[in-house]
Amino acid sequence: VQLQASGGGLVQAGGSLRLSCAVSGRTSRHNPTGWFRQAPGKEREFVAAVKWADGSTMYADSVKGRFTASRDNAKNTVYLQMDTLKPEDTAVYFCAAPGGTIIRSSWAGRHYYDYWGQGTQVTVSS
Repeated sequence: VQLQASGGGLVQAGGSLRLSCAVSGRTSRHNPTGWFRQAPGKEREFVAAVKWADGSTMYADSVKGRFTASRDNAKNTVYLQMDTLKPEDTAVYFCAAPGGTIIRSSWAGRHYYDYWGQGTQVTVSS
């Protein structure tokens, strides 16, 4: 499984960005693709996840109401629409996929994800 994230950039606070993650290889439709981020000096944290089969989603509290995860099954691509961005959203954003089937209660746990994209930098200026 390979993941390729793109779409990061520099944006002013209050602005928007849309990240994309192209996924190739064999993945289970019953699994999510997750979005994580890592700011300098901080641990990698869960942001959002979207399930291939039905588009169901999960979000970290810090991004609820501002970020929207979605997927396009035909393109094998997941998206993270980020609105009302804040300086504290500045980080490298990664998409990731589990190697085996994981249950919903595990979607936010980064150690359940075996495959990671290279990351894309998002910088929000104040």
